Amino acid sequence: MLPSVRVIVGCLLLGALSLTPAGPREKLNYSIKSNRYDGISDCAWQACSRFQRSYTVMRVVYSLVWFMALPVVLLRLWWRARRQPEYLQHIAERFGYYPALTDCRPKLWLHAVSVGETRAAIPLIEVLLTRYPQHQLVLTHMTPTGRATGLALLGARVQQYYLPYDYPGAVARFVAHVQPQFGVLMETELWPNLLKACADQGVRMYLVNARLSERSARRYQQFVGLTRAMLSRFTAIAAQSEVDADRFQRLGASPVVVTGSLKFDVLIPATQLVVGRDWRRQWPARPVVVFASSREGEERLFLEAMTAHDLDQVLLVVVPRHPQRFEAVAQLITQAGWRIHRRSANTACPAEVQVIVGDTMGEMFAYYAASDVVILGGSFLPYGAQSLIEPCAVGKPVILGPSTFNFAEVTRQAVAASAALQVADPAEAWRAARALLADRERCQQMAEAGAHYTESQRGATQRVLEIITECNP
Repeated sequence: MLPSVRVIVGCLLLGALSLTPAGPREKLNYSIKSNRYDGISDCAWQACSRFQRSYTVMRVVYSLVWFMALPVVLLRLWWRARRQPEYLQHIAERFGYYPALTDCRPKLWLHAVSVGETRAAIPLIEVLLTRYPQHQLVLTHMTPTGRATGLALLGARVQQYYLPYDYPGAVARFVAHVQPQFGVLMETELWPNLLKACADQGVRMYLVNARLSERSARRYQQFVGLTRAMLSRFTAIAAQSEVDADRFQRLGASPVVVTGSLKFDVLIPATQLVVGRDWRRQWPARPVVVFASSREGEERLFLEAMTAHDLDQVLLVVVPRHPQRFEAVAQLITQAGWRIHRRSANTACPAEVQVIVGDTMGEMFAYYAASDVVILGGSFLPYGAQSLIEPCAVGKPVILGPSTFNFAEVTRQAVAASAALQVADPAEAWRAARALLADRERCQQMAEAGAHYTESQRGATQRVLEIITECNP
């Protein structure tokens, strides 16, 4: 217990220090004021002043909420560390304290919060490393799994840190420590104090692979002053779709360019395809359905929808989204009475096994390669789904549920392209999977449609690179 107590006490001190500013006291000079020109009407100037005051007040309130939430932040770290001890590593970084840099090259910075964002960023990171060979790229994350994924895919080619929590002093120290030529945030990482710190220190910022659900847009609209000021900090926003671009523009963002999704440019690792095919030869000779990226509560729903007869004819592979749930999911399936095999055992799979638990990280493409049909998790309870781009790219029919707000446009396009099926619930998903397994021709047609769809959407990486290099030659 004593090490945990010392960690928590240390975090409280770090959090308190994170509130101290890294530079001079903030001046109330929102950019619209600094750009005032002769002849502006008094009415317009008063409106600008009111907007400035509103923004400043909201940001101060926002920062105070972060301060008051510090005990909750620390308890959340501790709670997560019970399942994933890596959350207690590099805690100082989460409050803006970093070891001295040993690489003297100028820096570029890209932030990818977790696993999905990190994988999606790889094509862009590769072209940035090629385009700016004299720079070091700093890659930041918020989760240990994101950091582990970056390390596995990029090794020592980048410098990895945790991005600090959005305390004014913490983010100011981070920016001063890294001093990037420019920064790139992935998807919807909008942090008011971080963006202000970047603006104060002259760092150009880009929001790329940007997406915004209608639900999130409504929430940001409730704080429109803070949101508009925050979005104005970006040099450019590269949106995944016209729908996303429209939502950002309605919130006051400009310029917004539609570039498509970087995930379409992710290269499929050939080695994982070989691994997946090898697994398939070693597994029981039955059709394989992969339940990919399952979320808490969904596995139970699927187990209730299936019968023993189903799992004697079909091999089900369940791959939980989060590694901290591997053990709980294995226990759940065992308690339900099914015979399981754990992939992490790395042993031959007995013929009588009904369910394989995919309790390994970094092998999702191998699971897709070993499958006949993919059921996509996160879509049967209100989680908003996961990306269906990867299984489509591997050439597998995809079935997903009703909750797709995180990937609504991609889902709509894939369904329209006959690459995916959207169903109402787990029971219907299981029936659809069985129907596809019985109709090999339709299964093949969906597989080909998925591969064609993903190929037609490629090119976002180059379009994003052109936006960045326009101001950073």
